[in-house]
Amino acid sequence: MSVSPVTGADPDTLVVSGWSAASPYGLGAETFAAGVGRDRCVVRGAEDAADLGPYERAGRIPDFDVRAILGRKGTRAMDRATALAVTTAGMLLESAGSGLAGDDPEAVGMVLGTGHGSVQSIMDFTRDSLRGDKPFHVDPALFPNTVMNRAAGQSAIWHTLRGPNTTVAGGAPTGLLALNYAARLLRQGHCEAVLCGAVEEFSTERAWLEYRARTGSPSRQPAGPLGEGCALFLLESLGRADAHGRTPLASLSGSRFIAFTAPERARDAVARAATEALKEADVRPEDVALLVPSDSGGPLGAREDAALAGLFGEHRPPRLRLRRLVGDCGAASASFQLAAALTAGDGPVLVTSVDPDGQTGAVVLRTGRP
Repeated sequence: MSVSPVTGADPDTLVVSGWSAASPYGLGAETFAAGVGRDRCVVRGAEDAADLGPYERAGRIPDFDVRAILGRKGTRAMDRATALAVTTAGMLLESAGSGLAGDDPEAVGMVLGTGHGSVQSIMDFTRDSLRGDKPFHVDPALFPNTVMNRAAGQSAIWHTLRGPNTTVAGGAPTGLLALNYAARLLRQGHCEAVLCGAVEEFSTERAWLEYRARTGSPSRQPAGPLGEGCALFLLESLGRADAHGRTPLASLSGSRFIAFTAPERARDAVARAATEALKEADVRPEDVALLVPSDSGGPLGAREDAALAGLFGEHRPPRLRLRRLVGDCGAASASFQLAAALTAGDGPVLVTSVDPDGQTGAVVLRTGRP
């Protein structure tokens, strides 16, 4: 293994060398970091005629107008989730500089997580088919919005990313799964850099789906208020980041994902995932500088908290709880947790996520330069 003569770090270490977000705070990484840093809650009641479904408040992106941001060409039939992903990818590519889409498009891949794709688009298209004179009396231009990989595919087309393109769906831990999938692509040599993260849109249709799913499930998890947005990260090797003049913000040190078959087993699953991720990262629990749990609330959140309390014992690292600030962002939740971890300073950070459908994940980042 060759190492840097300056820092001793392995140039093949995978690092996050850029990120951006479209969040309820607004557009851009700085806007998100400022909002989280000030502990500012942006879950609000509707200030316009928006229908929030069964909820009174939501964390929606203020004044998001895709045509004002991306222009009219190519956006007539674009759904909100796709627009958020395309916009966030554009912001990330612009801030990251050289060696990406414009210079070496075949070397850059994309891994994007989502819950269902655009729920509103799926329901609108189905409704048109049922209400029309014939089932096929629908607008064919809207059909691409009904498939899950619409946002990832359109983002790659829009920004000429010609490397591997993948859509990941795994509930609340989706953002962690996307990061892990991107790491595997890089380690297997399928590309040289990856834009990875997750997107979720707010819509009345998604609000009702989430509400029915949560209140009708055996776990009786609290439903909402919901949030929306997209967070994307540039993952590449330390050597490649240095070669293009990008500052490594964090290194990916460990990750683990575990399924559980019953709600009461969530505590053990979270504890095992976190323990094994820390072991892979060679980080002792007492050395963790920050915890960013999924903060899902209810019985599941209590089990996650109990698992982390048991793991850390007397050591009480600060916990950053994001859901109370921006709402439940569904599949994008863990990506926002990772973004929040990047804003919190140097040191090992443990990010955990758990979903009522029986999956949990843990990722260890070492923030700062390796």
